[in-house]
Amino acid sequence: MKNEQHEILDSLLSEWHSWARAEKLQPSRTADPMFRNAKSCKGWDSTTDVIDDELRSKTMKAIDFQVCEMKDPHRSAIYIHARNCCTGHKVWLSPRLPSDPMERAVILMEAKNELTRRLLSAGVM
Repeated sequence: MKNEQHEILDSLLSEWHSWARAEKLQPSRTADPMFRNAKSCKGWDSTTDVIDDELRSKTMKAIDFQVCEMKDPHRSAIYIHARNCCTGHKVWLSPRLPSDPMERAVILMEAKNELTRRLLSAGVM
């Protein structure tokens, strides 16, 4: 059960990191009033696509909020772990985390457990 939760968390963190680093589109000040509140800028999205995009956006915002509410060093551990999950390599380190690999592993495990609890209570997982 724990491994399954950690795999789901790693997948969510990878997706969250990609979402967080993506360029946010800024609405144009001269937008046509007819399309100002459009949910999609593409004309070919179905209703299901728009709903899926909205659900993904709300999920990513919930993860972002929960991670930002965490205290250091757990927040730093999650940021670095998310980057590592997204790239598929465990090469990123943070100067805010201990240099000893065992201490880092303990902090990361605590951070993942705390984030899993937070996401379960928020209804994301």
